[in-house]
Amino acid sequence: MKMPPDKLPISVIVPIKNEERNVAACLQSVAWADEIWVVDSHSTDRTCELAQQHGARIAQFDYAGGFPKKKNWALQNLPLKHEWVLLIDADERVMPELEEEIRALFQTQSHVDGYYVNRRLIFLGRWIKHCGWYPSWNMRLFKHRLGRFEKLEAEEIENAGDVEVHEHVVLDGQAGYLKNDLLHEDFKSIYHFVERHNRYSNWDAKVYANLAGGVAATSSINASLFGSPLERKRFIKRMWARLPFRPALRFVWMYFIKRGFLDGKPGLIFCTLMTMHEAVISAKSYEQRIKKQESFS
Repeated sequence: MKMPPDKLPISVIVPIKNEERNVAACLQSVAWADEIWVVDSHSTDRTCELAQQHGARIAQFDYAGGFPKKKNWALQNLPLKHEWVLLIDADERVMPELEEEIRALFQTQSHVDGYYVNRRLIFLGRWIKHCGWYPSWNMRLFKHRLGRFEKLEAEEIENAGDVEVHEHVVLDGQAGYLKNDLLHEDFKSIYHFVERHNRYSNWDAKVYANLAGGVAATSSINASLFGSPLERKRFIKRMWARLPFRPALRFVWMYFIKRGFLDGKPGLIFCTLMTMHEAVISAKSYEQRIKKQESFS
């Protein structure tokens, strides 16, 4: 079937579960792509129904634990129609400016194999422009045979979910950076924010232990103070994992040093919640060490 002239030769992948509040807005924002895949985990709400109404193809993912998780599985197994893929979460939106920039890419010759996109977080109705949360670069648009998510040796952690959240795509090729932002706007409540980060903290505690202990990751981002933005971020995280008093340091870093106070009350709430998240990671890290000691005693 011939591709409509207003569509771009891109396969969009949306990992999803129980996202009826977000899925319609997400899929509407990528309606210009020729192919859209929603990779579901047996949602119990109207997610799949709404996705089909917006022209998406549905694939079900049954996680058996370990590696791969949902996004890598999709990259490896979906019968993708196009060479280029765009990865987007249900609570993200491609704004018109970013769409136009992506359209322009396909009108010119380029040797770039993938593009980092900057995410703009909207929290409690406000753009969190400070707090150390912006810029936030993620490899999202790339030639699918050249990109896979890193393996951080924490895939066996229980209750951490079936999808890659903080892992990054490792691209076997040349990367570029897009100028316009990807909007990250979750319509769910603080309750869901806390519940989600409670699950994330299981995974974070294991990753911290690996980084602090020098456990080598597979196909990971290099840690370099003088490298790309992601390499610098990984270097800082490796140093961070070894520091004491991380919850207090997290608040000082986000609210004062990175000027989270400029983001008003949403900024204060966000910094406070992320400080709580750091405290939970520290508690679970301690719990893991205690269990490890008990297993050897």
